Amino acid sequence: MTSISPRQLEVFAEVALHGSVRRAADNLHLSQPAASMALAQMERQLGSPVFTRERGRLSLNARGRELLPLARELLDRHAEFGRRAAQDSHVLSGELHIGTSNTVGNYRVGELLGAFVRAHPQVSIRLRVANTERIAAGVLEHALDVGCVEGPVVHALLEVRPWRDDQLVVCVAPDHPLARRRRLAAVDFAGARWVLRERGSATRAISERALARLPPGQTVLELDQIEAIKQVVVAGLGIACLPRIAVEDALAAGRLKALKTPFLDLRRQLALLLHRQKYRGELLDTFLRSLGVQERAR
Repeated sequence: MTSISPRQLEVFAEVALHGSVRRAADNLHLSQPAASMALAQMERQLGSPVFTRERGRLSLNARGRELLPLARELLDRHAEFGRRAAQDSHVLSGELHIGTSNTVGNYRVGELLGAFVRAHPQVSIRLRVANTERIAAGVLEHALDVGCVEGPVVHALLEVRPWRDDQLVVCVAPDHPLARRRRLAAVDFAGARWVLRERGSATRAISERALARLPPGQTVLELDQIEAIKQVVVAGLGIACLPRIAVEDALAAGRLKALKTPFLDLRRQLALLLHRQKYRGELLDTFLRSLGVQERAR
């Protein structure tokens, strides 16, 4: 009978997360040989490897991808058992792996995490900030417990729960010719020089939707950071669609101007991403309740 220990499952899950036995060992406070032995013993007991080893990095193979959600569920249940059995079971502890898209991670992280962290200081939060596409992939791969993104995200295995409304604005430098127009029409954007986010970001998707309603222009730069785009626009090198929350400081200081574009729909919704097959214990449920979205998927 195969008997996999919690320690082996921990090593398996950490190596899956980081692609490295050394990183897994460091996070679990083990020596690298001990972590390597635990993983080797698990694979030997299973009768097959769970990772593909290439150029010093470990990637889950098909067998590993099948077993990882089960391993994480067992670890979550094991931790929950320990909490409930302890005398201080009312004190929530453990680890949450949360992923956010760039707008949320850079401008709304306090709103996302503040209430939960203040109420449950014993819980360790591991936060990953990347574009929407990468965060969705992390949730699908069970590397993240929950994601918070700007969307839109559509996948059969992902549950999408609305969280906050958000809006982009078209920004220019104060001395840009469009900034001096009293009333703008779509035709005024003919030949405009645009600065865009990288592909895979939700801001890029909304920007492309807006550009499709305007006369042809020119993409002069693609950048993967909102702050970098702001500086490019302030310097007068182009115009951009940016989250209003990200440019409020620059607008107030007069370094940017938001154009009035009622002919463009720049609204969007921030949403939480959850894997439909993931076990949701007390820790994750409590976090969701802190955001007002505690209802379980049916």
